[in-house]
Amino acid sequence: MALGLSSAKPSRGPSPLRPGASFARENPVTPMDDEVHPVIHSGRVAVITGAASGIGRAAALELAKIGLKIAIADVNEQGLGETAAEVAKIVGESNVLSVPTDVSKLDQVERLRDKVYEAWGEVGVLMNNAAIAPKGTSWEGLDNWRKVFDVNLFGVLNVQQTFVPLMLHQENPSIIINTGSKQGITNPPGNPAYNATKAAVKSLTESLAHELRETPAVNLTAHLLIPGWTYTGMTGAAEGKEKPAGAWTAQETVLYMLDKVRQGKFYILCPDNETRREVDQLRIMWSAGDIAEGRPALSRWHKDYKAIFEEYLRDGLAQLD
Repeated sequence: MALGLSSAKPSRGPSPLRPGASFARENPVTPMDDEVHPVIHSGRVAVITGAASGIGRAAALELAKIGLKIAIADVNEQGLGETAAEVAKIVGESNVLSVPTDVSKLDQVERLRDKVYEAWGEVGVLMNNAAIAPKGTSWEGLDNWRKVFDVNLFGVLNVQQTFVPLMLHQENPSIIINTGSKQGITNPPGNPAYNATKAAVKSLTESLAHELRETPAVNLTAHLLIPGWTYTGMTGAAEGKEKPAGAWTAQETVLYMLDKVRQGKFYILCPDNETRREVDQLRIMWSAGDIAEGRPALSRWHKDYKAIFEEYLRDGLAQLD
């Protein structure tokens, strides 16, 4: 008898999702409409952590092109300076605020907040994006576990709890975007420490969205960015290396994010050139089915369920084509 399985064929789990509105095909990068968003428009203020490179830098540049004032933060001072210089070419030096910040240190986050409000008096877009990915397995790498939780979870909490109390009372509408990960939803093997932090960010952001929605007279919404395969330093990008065909650029991910925020979406689940949105949706449903169907943990990678998952995926996609 194989690892807790009866002699019967293992259950295929939940039926594949049926075609419907939620499975509508979409252009992987939908450009922003000309319609003015109540938050994302010229004159507002954006604060972006983890802005020295990758998605954070791309967000700073794209928001600058729209005409926002940009405050950027990162522990990497050299990269932060490079981002600031690029943003200044778009909006001018007077509309850029660069504040070296370790988001795991509450006093440094409070200093960032004070500088932003002293300079501009409001925050329209707060993008909680700083993250690291040192490896920690389930029984090794305890120091790395502490480091990744300090930045990826407590860094998000530090920024959120420092800025949101002021943003709650702003007259103009505002948004907060927390950067999560598909690894915090489907939990693929490889780096349990990183996965656990991003699972916590998902839960934290869902709770934030609910609390904001239930608080009277609040003009602030929360959104969870779930990037696809994006070519950044965290995923192996380096000077002189060519982007893999399957990955999106950071700019593509940010443009997709901005369009979904404009539409009011909470879950911003990004595809890429290798994985279409429908595949992500089926993977997520299968992962939830592990609990509902009583399958082994991470059954998608279990030797007795691998073929069944692949059949489930084929059937689900065939019903959509």
